[in-house]
Parts: sequence; C-alpha cells; structure tokens
Amino acid sequence: MQITIDIPDEITEQLTETPDQLQRHLLELLIIEAYRTERITHFQVGQLLKLPSRWAVDEFLKTHQAYLHYNPDDLESDRQTLHQLRTKKSRPD
Repeated sequence: MQITIDIPDEITEQLTETPDQLQRHLLELLIIEAYRTERITHFQVGQLLKLPSRWAVDEFLKTHQAYLHYNPDDLESDRQTLHQLRTKKSRPD
C-alpha cells in the first residue's frame, strides 16, 4: 500500500533535508507507534524496516524508547518453562 501525505514545502524543509529522509522518518514513526500499541510484532518491525537481524531491531526500538513488551505474566511463564527444562535435563534417562 502506498499512502500520500501533503505537507507544504516550507514545512518539509524544516523537518528534514530530503523527501526520502522524510519518508523514512515518517515510516519509522508509524512503526514505532504501531509496536508500542502492540499492533505489530518485533518481527514485523524488522520486516517493514528491512533490518538485517533481531539485534538491529532491538537496537532500533531501544533507540526510540519502544521497549520489549514483557510483563509479570510473561516472566512467570518463562520461569515455569525454565523450571520444566531443568527438571527434564536432570532426570536420568
């Protein structure tokens, strides 16, 4: 999908140096907000911005203060999974 936004030239010049930079900046803002509001995933951020790795996505999000969605329930779920894995590993075969 392509979206067109009309911005007066004098304002565009204040926002960025080139139209391509402005287009990228607006795309990033849209993606950051969509991630913050959980409308897109971490993986989709990387896809949309064509970032080379998960680590590049993490760096991009951290730079823009859009942090990982991780709550106490997620922590508890991860703790239970870790406990199950440790229990399974310590059992003799």
